[in-house]
Amino acid sequence: MKIPIEDMLIDPEFPEGIAWNRRRFHANEVIVKEGEVGKSLFLIEEGLLRVTIHVELKEQRNVKPGIRDLEKGDIFGEVCLYKSQVRNASVNAVTAGCLLEIDGERLGIYLDAHPVQGYLFYKGLFEILVERVNLGNHRIEYLLAWGLKAHGIEKHL
Repeated sequence: MKIPIEDMLIDPEFPEGIAWNRRRFHANEVIVKEGEVGKSLFLIEEGLLRVTIHVELKEQRNVKPGIRDLEKGDIFGEVCLYKSQVRNASVNAVTAGCLLEIDGERLGIYLDAHPVQGYLFYKGLFEILVERVNLGNHRIEYLLAWGLKAHGIEKHL
């Protein structure tokens, strides 16, 4: 489901330049960095972004696996909806594009003051988060099965 945000963007009570900004990005640009404190969430208008996390395998051995790709209409950074939070992943541009950077605190205040829009926003966000949890569960199951096979444990089950 797409989050219904278009009406908010034209509402004078949610002004551009204060509550949100349109931001262009270039290929290979870092949009958010894992571990930094952020207060914005983002909606992609165009372009392709990749979510990565830092994984330390052993001392001096690190990898940055891609968790998923994001495209037009996708939202990320929603952990910053009501207050500043530490980013739990990095997001990097694969292609050039444009996104909306939305102040999380101002969005929360706006949604509280506009319950119908708030309900629709949170309903859409809930559906997105459920989809992400399901995808994460499938990946965990796959990795668990792979680990059991790699260590020969499945033969003993």
